[in-house]
Amino acid sequence: MKKITLLLFCFLTSTFLLAQKPGNKPGITISGKVVDAKTNQPLEYATIVLKNTKTQKISGGITNEKGTFSLQIQKGNYEISVEFISFKTIKLPTQSITSNKNLGTIKLEEDASSLDEVVVIAEKSTVDIRLDKKIYNVGKDMTVKGGTASDVLDNVPSVDVDAEGTVSLRGSENVRILIDGKPSALVGLSGTDALRQLPSDAIERVEVITSPSARYDSEGTAGILNIILRKGKASGFNGSVNVTVGDPKNYQGAVNLNLRTKKVNIFSNFGYSDRGGPGVWNSDVTYLSNGIIDSTRIENRDNDRFRKGFNGSFGLEYFLNKKSSITGTVFLRDTNGNNISTNNISSYNPSNVNLYNSTRIQDEGEVDKTFQFSLNYTNNFNKDGHKLTLDFQHSSSKENEDADIIDINPETNSTDEHSLRNLFQADYILPIGKNSQFEAGYRGNFEDLTSDYLVIAANLDPRYNPSNNLEFTQNVNAFYTQFGSKINKFSYLLGLRTEITDIDIKLLNTNEDYTKKYTNLFPTVNFGYELTEDQSFTIGYSKRLRRPRSRYLNPFENRTSETIISKGNVDLDPTYTNSFDLGYLNKWGKFTLNSSIYYQHSTNNIARVNSQEVRLVNGKETNILVRQPINLSSEDRSGFEFTANYNVSRKVRFSGSFNFYQFETQGEYTYNVTDPTTNVVTPITQNFDTKNNSWFTRFDAKITLPWDIQSQTRIFYRGPKSDAQSDVKGILSANLAFSKDILKDKATLVLNVSDVFNSRKYQVLSYAPSRENPTNITDQTFQRRIRQVSLNFSYRFNQKKNQRKRNTGPREDTGGDGDF
Repeated sequence: MKKITLLLFCFLTSTFLLAQKPGNKPGITISGKVVDAKTNQPLEYATIVLKNTKTQKISGGITNEKGTFSLQIQKGNYEISVEFISFKTIKLPTQSITSNKNLGTIKLEEDASSLDEVVVIAEKSTVDIRLDKKIYNVGKDMTVKGGTASDVLDNVPSVDVDAEGTVSLRGSENVRILIDGKPSALVGLSGTDALRQLPSDAIERVEVITSPSARYDSEGTAGILNIILRKGKASGFNGSVNVTVGDPKNYQGAVNLNLRTKKVNIFSNFGYSDRGGPGVWNSDVTYLSNGIIDSTRIENRDNDRFRKGFNGSFGLEYFLNKKSSITGTVFLRDTNGNNISTNNISSYNPSNVNLYNSTRIQDEGEVDKTFQFSLNYTNNFNKDGHKLTLDFQHSSSKENEDADIIDINPETNSTDEHSLRNLFQADYILPIGKNSQFEAGYRGNFEDLTSDYLVIAANLDPRYNPSNNLEFTQNVNAFYTQFGSKINKFSYLLGLRTEITDIDIKLLNTNEDYTKKYTNLFPTVNFGYELTEDQSFTIGYSKRLRRPRSRYLNPFENRTSETIISKGNVDLDPTYTNSFDLGYLNKWGKFTLNSSIYYQHSTNNIARVNSQEVRLVNGKETNILVRQPINLSSEDRSGFEFTANYNVSRKVRFSGSFNFYQFETQGEYTYNVTDPTTNVVTPITQNFDTKNNSWFTRFDAKITLPWDIQSQTRIFYRGPKSDAQSDVKGILSANLAFSKDILKDKATLVLNVSDVFNSRKYQVLSYAPSRENPTNITDQTFQRRIRQVSLNFSYRFNQKKNQRKRNTGPREDTGGDGDF
């Protein structure tokens, strides 16, 4: 009977969302705030019930993320009650409402007797839609259980992660990745590799910010991916244990603990992983001379990657008083990896006669250590949002790699990298009136990196010794201010950010010094208009830049292959982009559509291109394919995307996303090729004018099967793509997961199959130096890892799986960054 009553209560609660229609304008406002009496934390989605004692008409509404509510009603006498699942309902004395009234702060106490009766509480939607961002809630996605941060990002709408781990947003790699809103050592020196070391269980949600306000870094021309890590907020002592086993090798264990009292909140996350998996990299290179085949070279590489390590975080939040707190967090990561690459090489003449065979084996060991300390002070001057936050963050990362290469010409190479980063940040928020807000802040980001790369080999071409010692320093001082307001159905957020960048790069082996200094202004504009309760429009403009990362600048060469080499370019300049975004949100009952049209114009665009060098390999002159980033003149990118959610019932939910984009690049690149025998220098000019399009889509189905088994199916397809030098084939892949709650809902088992059909292979056909007059045609296939099957077990203690969660559905936020 209690369960039926609870179901009826949830149904009646949801109807209150429709109580206030746009056409009803009584002109009297009743407002207030609802908080947890024990912790003073705001209660989002608490229900305010208003009953007119004369007409017996019932109306009401819900609280927002700050626990506040503001409702319009007619004059009269009202019985008022405040309700929230698992809390005791408060009934206020009958109120005579004849003018605007603020009920103040209403404190609800937990109802311990009802906690065990909370059986049916709807889950939060996977994608939560706001004015300036989309929020992907990781906890409800079974297909990433036992995975990494890289797997999480690869399942986020608008985001794609390729075989090399490169993250792109709306088809562009120029994306900024933040941790808890700040640059972080958790992303690591190499970025993509570090994301594969961060377990998915440590992530609460990912924010996709395509039109960032002035509060955020200007870095990332495509936008920002903000990874929010888990921090316990529930009262008392609680936690969870996660264990994962999988094939190929995937053993993981994690413990999350949280203790919250009136004065302190202690949260921690400790994990250990031991992972391994095979990968494939095949390459067929056809060498041409005056359009005629000269020879072919086939390289079939098998990669076996093994990595194990520990990561842990510990944080303590101390409540100085009801308005302010100070939080310290320490993060440690210590991992060891071993990558064995076996490259079988064969060469043939035009008549397909074998010229030679060899095997090049690279045995690489890697040690990665990261330490990060963060300190935060928050002062909420009042309940209206007047707020000051101060942040300090110190990060230190070390990576040591040693590789032994066995070949006709054996060699040894090693890399020692050390990075130090200090960050200072201050943010001030001042509400003005009821619907306006002023913000200002400062961020100083100071980074130092050293990279010592040494190659020892007997028969290296003396003109191309790849050894180098790089020192990289980058200091960025940023100031911002912004103002936002809401006027009836219209809202706006206007901002301006100034960034002063100072970069110094030294190549100690060659005594080269590169210094770059520049100051830039970055305006941002965001508008929103609510046509009805269910329809809204947004439009945003922002100026962004892309500073080349240290990996792009470092002339380090990948030595796995002697004929296909990737390296950095020390003389790169930043890319500047003007971005425009027009969004539309509509809800039709159980169906929600969020769509947008976007356009980006970039100058000094950074692109990775293929060029040619002639080097001596095994005593023979050989055309070498070199892939490195350069600055092109411009790129125009436009497209449209949509995300749709359809909740057929509580047991059947569908969602999907589609992104189509067109890009046009213009620019030329000239470089010199030196003949190793005659030393004759030949200039080669490559034209990169190209115009093409591509698209990618996702479909997700969540269905409750018999015996309360939850199933989730995800299908992904990325369409083919071409540019001035390459053709990339389309990719289809699918993930499948099943989940079952056991042990009286205190534990959950998840069976996850990633890449069910083992089809996630990247196939690229490249032309160098140009598509029109190639001397090298390279057909490559990448598969970083094969199909993965894993079983995850989670056990929760002193916490409910769905405690204090309500079915909100996708919703927009008309307050810019969600703060007013």
